[in-house]
Amino acid sequence: MRIGLYPGTFDPITLGHMDIIRRAAALVDRLVIGVAINRDKGPLFTLEERVAMIETECAELSKQTGTEIIPHPFENLLIDCARDVGAQIIIRGLRAVADFEYEFQMVGMNRALDTSIETVFLMAEARHQAIASKLVKEIARLDGDVSKFVTPTVNEALKARFAKGL
Repeated sequence: MRIGLYPGTFDPITLGHMDIIRRAAALVDRLVIGVAINRDKGPLFTLEERVAMIETECAELSKQTGTEIIPHPFENLLIDCARDVGAQIIIRGLRAVADFEYEFQMVGMNRALDTSIETVFLMAEARHQAIASKLVKEIARLDGDVSKFVTPTVNEALKARFAKGL
């Protein structure tokens, strides 16, 4: 069984993330969405909320592709998470040159830690290249329209979160 790991904070999951997930699902039998527990980033949504969003957003895609897509929270090294879930490949999405520079360093470190796990880069489709969770949250916080960047379910979750005065 070919297992891939697509890690991130997914705070919240965007159409850019879904684009990478959709294409990654064609490469593997099981796609583990590694939901990073990164306390330093101060996520808008709790871990449980982010996992639930991923489950909701990926359920239909999993049925359509026949690929098992499951969220997996992690707080350890990415390479250790890959080992924990039995992943042979780590999938990373790229939007711009700045992403590549950071990812290039990460691949080098991960290869030094475990040469048996490959990293595969998928370029975001052009219409999704500008989407970043951080920017989506900022637009939503300022009552802007983020419907072009997230699914309707995530859009409603953002509206509800910011309606609470966060």
